[in-house]
Amino acid sequence: MSTFIRWWKFNLVGAMGMVLQLAVLAFLDRWAPDHYLCTSAAAIEIALLHNFVWHLHYTWRDRRDDSTLLAQLVRFHLSNGLVSMLGNLALMRILVHDARIPLLVANSIAILCCSIVNFCLGNNWAFPARGHKQVRARRGRVSPRAGPTEGNDGFLELGRLRIRPVPARRLRACQKISRTT
Repeated sequence: MSTFIRWWKFNLVGAMGMVLQLAVLAFLDRWAPDHYLCTSAAAIEIALLHNFVWHLHYTWRDRRDDSTLLAQLVRFHLSNGLVSMLGNLALMRILVHDARIPLLVANSIAILCCSIVNFCLGNNWAFPARGHKQVRARRGRVSPRAGPTEGNDGFLELGRLRIRPVPARRLRACQKISRTT
């Protein structure tokens, strides 16, 4: 799938998440009107969980890996979650407290500011491509090969990473040392 199509899918899910986040924030603000940072954090978390499910099954459904659902959720929270939470709360503090912008308008601005970073993190870390990486060949051509390839000089190449294999005699010597200690 092209990055452009994935970007539009991401924005569609983000728009649904934004509506949910703003609705939850409006509801919580009526319940606790003087605690806009706490209500914002709760609304962000609900939107994050919503967006995770949609991104997993719609935006990046072709990138489901062998990780458990919990591991994928943790990766999503460590990337998109941190950016959303820290970015939104910092911007909300500035926009609501200092600039006196209305709560829902300030939250919309904060969501939009974090969206590009969230897409990059989601696309490259939370839901990374598996086995479809482009490996640059020796002559400058790009050929789609999955996994490491061996170059002419004996190094294993995985994208830009070059790994020199350990000679068998050195490996056996290390094993002997580890058995004796």
